[in-house]
Amino acid sequence: MNAENAVATLDARGLNCPEPVMLLHKAVAELAAGERLLVLATDPTTQRDIPQFCRFLGHELEHSEEQDDEFRYTLVKGS
Repeated sequence: MNAENAVATLDARGLNCPEPVMLLHKAVAELAAGERLLVLATDPTTQRDIPQFCRFLGHELEHSEEQDDEFRYTLVKGS
């Protein structure tokens, strides 16, 4: 995982759908193409929503994992 190379972190822990994805839109907009974003979340719907977000908007979901009821995603902004 390249979370250590992330230029920004979105902490969406404790937030429920649709808030994590709404904040994700804003966070990704602030990145340059090719930059990484680490997303931390506790809402299980992010397991569906974040991969779909990446697929539909042309971003790469580089890594995802679940540990202790917390979800971590590393995204790379597309061009």
